[in-house]
Amino acid sequence: MHVVIMGCGRVGSTLARSLEDRNHTVSIIDQNPEAFRRLGPSFNGDKVAGMGFDREVLLKAGIKRAEAFAAVSSGDNSNIIAARVAREEFGIEQVVARIYDPGRAEVYQRLGISTVATVKWTADQVLRRLLPAGAEPDFRDMSGNIRIDQVIMPDSWVGERTIKFQRQSGARIAWIDRLGEGIIPVRESVIQEGDVLHIVMREENTAQAYKTIKNGPEED
Repeated sequence: MHVVIMGCGRVGSTLARSLEDRNHTVSIIDQNPEAFRRLGPSFNGDKVAGMGFDREVLLKAGIKRAEAFAAVSSGDNSNIIAARVAREEFGIEQVVARIYDPGRAEVYQRLGISTVATVKWTADQVLRRLLPAGAEPDFRDMSGNIRIDQVIMPDSWVGERTIKFQRQSGARIAWIDRLGEGIIPVRESVIQEGDVLHIVMREENTAQAYKTIKNGPEED
């Protein structure tokens, strides 16, 4: 697909190269032409100098054939305006805006514009590494009811079937990281040494799930 990116800073340039590596076409917009140096000589996409919320600039970047738009400049206001223009004037459904203010990010999330609240995301990442297991999830849905946690399984669970863990813990296994590979468990799957489980559960079930992990499997 064709993707238009506003902002050629570290995030925008990395995103542009990543999309090209996945065989998508990219146009990137920045008001400072010098910023395009970050893309490197191997970048094959279009580089458009200008403001990312300017209609003519967006047209030059191929917004009419785009299926996605990302506003990742350093300014919240510019990102919000550009995201709304892409969504409301050009009908782009896949729109993401980088927003530093988490309060504003939540407002625009409700309006249908996916947001990445940089400060909140960074703080959450640090919290997850500081606090004990289970204190903070890897992901929590907007309602606050559903969470995804990353769990390194203790030896007591090695050799047990994943379906047994799900039944006793009340959690569901979304996928397993095993030897650098992601695995979706089936009914016959067995937990192996070193497995990292990504489990989905309701917030009120967290204590029970972690108690089950710690205590080990019960006899059926």
